[in-house]
Amino acid sequence: MRYVAALMVILSAAPACIDGGRAHAQGSAGTRTVTGQLVCLVCYARNNANIAADHDSGKMCAQACVRWEGNPAGVVAADGKVYQLTGGVAANNNAKILPYIARRVTVTGEVYDKDGMTMIRADDMRAAP
Repeated sequence: MRYVAALMVILSAAPACIDGGRAHAQGSAGTRTVTGQLVCLVCYARNNANIAADHDSGKMCAQACVRWEGNPAGVVAADGKVYQLTGGVAANNNAKILPYIARRVTVTGEVYDKDGMTMIRADDMRAAP
């Protein structure tokens, strides 16, 4: 019976995976441009002072967390809103994100909510002034 229940949970999540992950069970908020600090979300969640050079052991620690541990990266906007990065910027184990860790960036992409987290799907980012 447990296996049937587990299968039902998996199958109920399947519609959200249709169209290469572009369907979102919790809705879409549209395209937006976000500027803010690029952070390792795991370290930021542990201590929201973990931004820029203030990250636990500095920028190298943030890069290791995102690159080698595979932790998600995100942008903390000036208003404190946090956006988890997805899409092309997060591809190849966050390869496009690494040069910008602990810096201010601007990202334009589709913003949506998933499991209580605000996500932004983008293919590129640039350094912000």
